[in-house]
Amino acid sequence: MAVSRSHASAAVLREDKLDYTPFPSSVSLARRRTARLVGEWGYPGAAGDASLIVSELAGNALLHGRVLGRLFRVHLMLTASVLRIEVSDARGEQCPEPRSPADDEQFGRGLLIVDALAACWGTSPRTVGKTVWAEIGLGQTRSD
Repeated sequence: MAVSRSHASAAVLREDKLDYTPFPSSVSLARRRTARLVGEWGYPGAAGDASLIVSELAGNALLHGRVLGRLFRVHLMLTASVLRIEVSDARGEQCPEPRSPADDEQFGRGLLIVDALAACWGTSPRTVGKTVWAEIGLGQTRSD
């Protein structure tokens, strides 16, 4: 697992935060918004990985973090070297754990995908619920 120390203390250059209703269509809306914003922020090469991470984390928030009447939040933060993705939901009693699903299982691979794409990822408790975050290292991929 690629969980390690976060770079969240670096100066934030760009930021986007939006709450979504807990419906399946919100996952694709969040994915498309992420791809568009990351490209607009000058990192089109990272847009695909970022949108896939958002899709997996938002899908998990919908499946495992849903509380009737509560929204989930996608928060993107761009620093000089990292794109941080946070997805927060209202259920904090169980933190996500990667697992090894059987070949015939339909679900269970989302965190394995996040782990493969992110430089690091983890969870943070909230007063109500939890935040699952992932960071993509940007290196020299910026296109102006």
